[in-house]
Amino acid sequence: MYPGAQRWLRMSSESYTPHNRIATGVSGVDEILEGGYLPESATLVRGPPGSGKSIFSLHYLAAGIDAGETGLYINLGEPETYIRDTARHFGFDIDSLAFLNLSASGDQFQGEETYTLFESGEVETPSLVENIRTEIQEINPDRVVVDPVTEFRYLAPDEHQFRSQILGLINLLKSEGATVLLTSQAAASMPDDDLQFLVDAVINMGKDSDRRTFHVSKFRGSSVRSGHHTLQITDEGMRVWPRLDPNRHEREHTPAKLSSGVPALDSLLSGGLMSGTITFLSGPTGVGKTTTGLQFMKEAAGRGQRSVLYSFEEDRTTLFERASAVNIPLAEMIDRGTLNVEVIGPEELTVDEFTHHVRDEVEDNDAEIVMVDGTSGFEQSLRGTSENPMQDLVRIGRYLRNMGVTGLVSNEVHNITGEFRATDQGMSYLADSIVVLRHVEYKGSLRKVIGVLKMRTSEYENQLRELEITEHGLRVGDSLPELRGILTGTPTWDDSGDDGD
Repeated sequence: MYPGAQRWLRMSSESYTPHNRIATGVSGVDEILEGGYLPESATLVRGPPGSGKSIFSLHYLAAGIDAGETGLYINLGEPETYIRDTARHFGFDIDSLAFLNLSASGDQFQGEETYTLFESGEVETPSLVENIRTEIQEINPDRVVVDPVTEFRYLAPDEHQFRSQILGLINLLKSEGATVLLTSQAAASMPDDDLQFLVDAVINMGKDSDRRTFHVSKFRGSSVRSGHHTLQITDEGMRVWPRLDPNRHEREHTPAKLSSGVPALDSLLSGGLMSGTITFLSGPTGVGKTTTGLQFMKEAAGRGQRSVLYSFEEDRTTLFERASAVNIPLAEMIDRGTLNVEVIGPEELTVDEFTHHVRDEVEDNDAEIVMVDGTSGFEQSLRGTSENPMQDLVRIGRYLRNMGVTGLVSNEVHNITGEFRATDQGMSYLADSIVVLRHVEYKGSLRKVIGVLKMRTSEYENQLRELEITEHGLRVGDSLPELRGILTGTPTWDDSGDDGD
């Protein structure tokens, strides 16, 4: 089971289902709907073929059975045997579920009688509405699924009659105390705008090359979470990963300085990083951004604080070997529970799944430092990011600030030497602090320097210092006032201040 699954299943079935709401049965959806469906409401679940509408419906009915409620599945598409086989595949116990088989392969369409949607008093042929009414009165179901309701359109002579009869069907089901789901095969060739006007809520299930999505476009009587959320179908069933809304998360936090354990580096930062802020470690490849971040985590581990590193650009073996070479014992920190390292490969997670990994660490495991190692990898590895992936990173950063968690982000700039740029993607506004690391060439030797470009929360030392990464860890030297043009990558020696020269 994925990390944090138990928490989300628990939240779906308990925390987000008030007494006056009807649980959806799908992990994450009750959170989006602020508790579930409204009682005796009608919800249209729409999406293209293969988007998961029937699975979504089975979750809903199975949840009712588990709660001791009665359910009715009115199937106009797939036959009952197929639906029961699908339920067994996902582990749903629907033995007590009643079916009204109105599919093209059902008995109603195999005899000599021809059915219509209308009341039997209006036409000579039997009425499906009357048939449904009889079934409802016999079963008295708490939950009803009509799958797909758009099949009724073929039985009506015109659109007006179709809308009138569907509205009558919805009112019939609701008047009998049922909470109803109706599925629609959303397609350009068969628009369902008219159905969307008739129901209380509209859920849209999408499917593209990157991910499946879940979006609520209408919900009478309650607010819901906006946006397109990630939907996932596995052998265990369906779950939805709600899009992170930082405004819904906040807790009290007393700011404090976090030492790196390297006195000269702390001096640059006027004592260290401020907790509950976001710091960018910016520089070219190989300059020491990840190592600098790990140094803060090592020092935090010594204080008993937990950190988590999300690595988007290095595999686990390389990361551990490099850390061990500079006296940062990742394995020991993990064994003590003061560190978690997650290596996230390309296309492994959607952005919504990733944000819930972060929430698991912060809310369940009390992580106090979270590092996103590699903005380029973040942008390229996560599926379902927005058109501007940095906006997704902004939401994560705002969440960490609201929760009093310190965020570290390693940002790679692509020029090793030459014209200085703190970020390649105009991301400096995301950061409370920016620590720049730089390669410089001096007298034929390649060296590293470190400095602070920005700190919103306090004063800082506006000097550049030499940085060395040794087998004993980071060493930050004295400031370099005699060098000019360090950030150009090709500094010059200024000896004008020397006496006697």
